[in-house]
Amino acid sequence: MSSEARTTLSTRKKATPPSTRPSGTGNHVDTESLQHYQSALQLLQQSKFDKALIAFEKLLGTAPPPLAERCRIYVSACHRELSKTTLEFISVEEQYDYAVSLLNMDYYEEAREQFSHILNKSPQADYALYGLAVLDAITGQIEECLEHLARAIETNPRNRLQARTDSDFQNVQDDPRFTELLYPENP
Repeated sequence: MSSEARTTLSTRKKATPPSTRPSGTGNHVDTESLQHYQSALQLLQQSKFDKALIAFEKLLGTAPPPLAERCRIYVSACHRELSKTTLEFISVEEQYDYAVSLLNMDYYEEAREQFSHILNKSPQADYALYGLAVLDAITGQIEECLEHLARAIETNPRNRLQARTDSDFQNVQDDPRFTELLYPENP
């Protein structure tokens, strides 16, 4: 190796991990901030979302960028969890519309919860069964998709026609059981 190359390599500064950088760099996480963050995280894990939200928001003003970014994520999670408990629907149709909007925003577990709540109130709600079938197809749960779709079609045969043109079922279109559901042979 030439002496020029050795000089270049030896004069490079080593990267210092964020936790050990001097506080002037803006990325140092002091012990007090870290303790507050851990306390807020513990509140979140205990499902004390209102208290966790306050703690994370308080940290946002003083935390260094990497920690502040995590706090913003947890603030959003707290808001989402708190909004779940305060939702009240005038009708199951309104709740269904909300579930579909969650599905469209890729909040799959939250959408599943809403569809399940609808079915608990109205076990014959074919639209909720159809919604679950779509959700299952999107998330790759083929068996559950076929089961929910079969029940939706049994409850309301018009769901068969809708499923034939629904692009959300593209993951199951090659499955022969799906084809049998949509195009049954007449005896």
